[in-house]
Amino acid sequence: MNPQDPIPKVVKVSYFRLTLAALASGLVNAFNTNKTSWVGLGLFLFICLMALLAPTIAPHDPLDQNIFDRLQGPSAKYWMGTDAYGRDILSRILYGSQISLIIGLVSISTALVIGTIIGLVAGYVGGKTDIIVMQVMDVLLAFPSLILGLIVVAMLGPSISNLIIAISLTAIPPFARIARAPTIVVKEREFIEAGRALGYSNLRLMGGHILPNILPEVLVMGFLWLATAIRVEASLAFIGLGVSPPTATWGGMIREGFENILDSFWLAFFPSIAILSVVFALNLLGDGLRDAIDPRLKGET
Repeated sequence: MNPQDPIPKVVKVSYFRLTLAALASGLVNAFNTNKTSWVGLGLFLFICLMALLAPTIAPHDPLDQNIFDRLQGPSAKYWMGTDAYGRDILSRILYGSQISLIIGLVSISTALVIGTIIGLVAGYVGGKTDIIVMQVMDVLLAFPSLILGLIVVAMLGPSISNLIIAISLTAIPPFARIARAPTIVVKEREFIEAGRALGYSNLRLMGGHILPNILPEVLVMGFLWLATAIRVEASLAFIGLGVSPPTATWGGMIREGFENILDSFWLAFFPSIAILSVVFALNLLGDGLRDAIDPRLKGET
């Protein structure tokens, strides 16, 4: 075959399959290197399963009010008690997990894709493009994530879509930073130079050769920032800028129970435990993967 001829489609498909297979194998090896990653993954998957099965396993309707059972403590009928409107706390926590996970996963996935593209392009192109893009990212990084999210939600109004936009905007700069740094290193390696010599396009070099090498670090950042996104969503709901009532959200439940926390501790206690559990699981998962893939933390040179 003539070297100038285009690469057959079958070869391209096989190449990307091999790339994905290598990435999956690397993640499994990273999990096996640090066993706490499996603990975090198991706990997080359990929480996701509970959220997915909420309509089936929830003992009561999360919006069903029963004034005769208001502020009931944990019992056989209401395992986690009821709130001021007689709504079952356990059912509201299960349904609230759907809101928190949807907002967190969608916002961080969006930020991961956009931030990785920005960092990849900036690091690969370099020069003035890199300087300008990173200065814009630094301006956004100057705002704490909660403050920036609060500003965006206050401007756009509280809703699920606006919360996703706000949290995504706060998370894009860290992903751009974490993608840019290894891109600058990888683009100078021999196999990239060989690709240039063979006439590979910049798009193919970035997407097919550099991206697989930086993706593990980006994914670790994704798990850690997913925990941050859930905390930010809960914080915004706590100050009244989350999803509007009566929709169940963990932060909103804590806000509603804060006034009666001394007399009815379960109102804020159980939603707080739910937030703590998912954040703990994601931190275990992210820290374990980071320790496994970072050679400096493994004592390698």
